Amino acid sequence: MSDSLTLLQELISRESVTPEDAGCQDLLTQRLGKSGFKAEQLDFGDTKNLWLKRGNNKPLFVFLGHTDVVPTGPLKQWDSAPFTPTIREGRLYGRGAADMKGGIACFVTAVERFVAQYPDHQGAIAMMITSDEEGPATDGVVKVIEVLEQRNEKIDYCLVGEPSSDKQIADVIRVGRRGSLCAKLIVKGIQGHVAYPEIANNPIHGFASALQALTQEVWDQGNQFFPPTSLQISNINSGTGAENIIPGELELQFNLRFCTELDETTIKQRVLEIFDRFDFDYEISWRLSGNPFLTTGGELIEAAHVAIKTITGIDTLDDTGGGTSDGRFIAPTGAQVIELGHLNESIHKINENIPIADLEPLSDIYEQVLIELLIKG
Repeated sequence: MSDSLTLLQELISRESVTPEDAGCQDLLTQRLGKSGFKAEQLDFGDTKNLWLKRGNNKPLFVFLGHTDVVPTGPLKQWDSAPFTPTIREGRLYGRGAADMKGGIACFVTAVERFVAQYPDHQGAIAMMITSDEEGPATDGVVKVIEVLEQRNEKIDYCLVGEPSSDKQIADVIRVGRRGSLCAKLIVKGIQGHVAYPEIANNPIHGFASALQALTQEVWDQGNQFFPPTSLQISNINSGTGAENIIPGELELQFNLRFCTELDETTIKQRVLEIFDRFDFDYEISWRLSGNPFLTTGGELIEAAHVAIKTITGIDTLDDTGGGTSDGRFIAPTGAQVIELGHLNESIHKINENIPIADLEPLSDIYEQVLIELLIKG
């Protein structure tokens, strides 16, 4: 049994549903302490954040990951207990196997081998691990970055272990991500009896035309790196449940995944311009989950391409698809950021799993990236 598999099984067995860490970071501290990494706990609120670092020279290479996982969903739908790592037909099943305890396990074993072979390597290596990626992400990496920036501790290269692969290991790396802007809209009406609409005001009727305009808006055409911006309604609620009452309020939530053609201010302005074309009373609040980021070229992407070709023999694809990641908090500091990890086909699903055969190649790729940047570079 490989070191990566053994470590991954230990991590999965810890029930670290966000924002819980359940001892995962303590395990990493114990493992990497033997390789000369110094641990610093940077906890905020209920979130545990671990900063493990070896060396103080430049460049600073950081592996970024999270130990928290999403809830399991209905336990009866799992074929095996989600926090009991189980091997079936060449796959390891368990919550977090792909997203992203598998990436963390491969980080650790790659670094252990690299340091053992190259104890006097150039630069410094660090690991930033949070328990607040799957939740609101308010006390995790964003807070750690604030601490590092205050100390003028600048990251040069950041590899995020999110599951980026599509059909086979390392066939896709993420070189950027779209931004995410959330909105909560409350449309105000007047509650009343359905038989007397003249003395009530139905907020559903009042907002219907604006909703159509909002969802039909063409925000941009995208660009060579990103697809067009997308708006999706995620929740819409109104009414008391009674069939004879006109509701007094409509609550709606929507999200925009936006590319570098737009910014937060422009999106808000255009949404309000749409609403102002219609006659209804509303309140709206916004939450920016993250701005888009993009790494175009540079040593890190080049090193990843070489490493993947060396270990797997394939040419990888640079892509910006998917949701958001904690890389959005690293990129604004000026660091080169990419995401490279396991297959994403089962993330957040019942019976989350990865092929066991992918563990060692991914660990080898991580090690080779370090070699390309800190030995050959």
